[in-house]
Amino acid sequence: MKKKDTFNKILIANRGEIALRIIRTCKEMGIKTVAVYSTADIDSLHVRFADEAVCIGPASSAESYLNISRIMAAVEITNADAVHPGYGFLSENAQFAEVCTEYGIKFIGPTADQIRKMGDKITAKETMIKADVPVVPGSEGLVKDVKQGIKLAEEIGYPVIIKATAGGGGRGMRIIWEEEEFESNWNMARNEAATAFGNDGIYIEKFIEEPRHIEIQIAGDQYGTVIHLSERDCSIQRRHQKLVEEAPSPFLTKALRKKMGDAAIAAGKAINYEGVGTVEFLVDKYKNFYFMEMNTRIQVEHTVTEEVIDHDLIKEQIKIAGGEKISGKNYFPTMHAMECRINAEDPYHNFRPTPGPITSFHSPKGHGVRVDTHVYASYVVPPYYDSMIAKLIVRAQTRSECITKMSRALDEFIVEGIKTTIPFHKQLMKDESFRKGDFHTGFINDFVLKPE
Repeated sequence: MKKKDTFNKILIANRGEIALRIIRTCKEMGIKTVAVYSTADIDSLHVRFADEAVCIGPASSAESYLNISRIMAAVEITNADAVHPGYGFLSENAQFAEVCTEYGIKFIGPTADQIRKMGDKITAKETMIKADVPVVPGSEGLVKDVKQGIKLAEEIGYPVIIKATAGGGGRGMRIIWEEEEFESNWNMARNEAATAFGNDGIYIEKFIEEPRHIEIQIAGDQYGTVIHLSERDCSIQRRHQKLVEEAPSPFLTKALRKKMGDAAIAAGKAINYEGVGTVEFLVDKYKNFYFMEMNTRIQVEHTVTEEVIDHDLIKEQIKIAGGEKISGKNYFPTMHAMECRINAEDPYHNFRPTPGPITSFHSPKGHGVRVDTHVYASYVVPPYYDSMIAKLIVRAQTRSECITKMSRALDEFIVEGIKTTIPFHKQLMKDESFRKGDFHTGFINDFVLKPE
């Protein structure tokens, strides 16, 4: 680094829209960038707009974006002095953060120790209990066998949910409504967890019916200060994957917003958190909230927070990594913002992925409309990675105006050649319950998509 708060060159260990998003902020800060890419991503815009680009392997994530040695080789040959991991891939990999530190490369994110403390859900839950952050009633640590699990479920009270301690994205997770279902679901969850994560550890929690998924954005510097940047409501999901996010939440009161913000700060301070992160909560219909997990990275939906508080969170990450102090002031929304994830998926066939060539692409424009994407007409969506191809974000004075603007923007969004989630979003914006703010994480299960 040239000086304490400035990097010469940042390598972005990621792909697609988030890599391009990071490149843009780096350029505005006068920092050179290095893109890495697999052979499948040679035509992606993040490769084109970085100052340098290095191919790190074939299409398989294991041989490219998840390959630490190849990424570190790219760091070495380009003489980068920092790595930004984006989200997904190695962004919450403690070993990667550790390797960067060992080689004198700044990992733009939390320390390896902080990642480990929040990455294992059992350890995270124990840490939150000590910090007086509300947690969902459940097992104390891992459940050793089916017999113990059934006994605990009786004590907690059905329904319960069993989860993989190393899980994510709904894998290794099962809801159990009665004892007769327990053993078969236990076996399926363990097998799925072992296959997906190489760890079949399972724990049990009370299943919260009709919950809202509300997360609090936080930031912490290297000097012990932690702040919150208010909440995002991420309750519109399919298969535990978010589709729509908004801020502020139509469900929270001013008092609850403050309580959840304070709890998120306590969570961050409990591990001396450094960087930008998100504390995720489940909120029941009675407005009781419970810690779910902490994401020790930038989120896909960070753009929603940026729009309502007018703050560049990528820039904040880089400044914190460079040793700058944060203000100590908490942020609250001054407007309303909403994000729709545009995925290469067919909503009429259970959101089945639809990779392939995009023959025509037109993104919407206008006041308060933002599109983050790495694709264009003639781009071929590869089948190897996450199906998200764009994020449509709108901002307005009120939630009602935001929904109206989103509907208009969706009408202008043209993607031809592949199926996308645009038809789903168009109909959602017209749904009366959604417009009233009356929804929860299971909302899509009962949502009937009408023919186009």
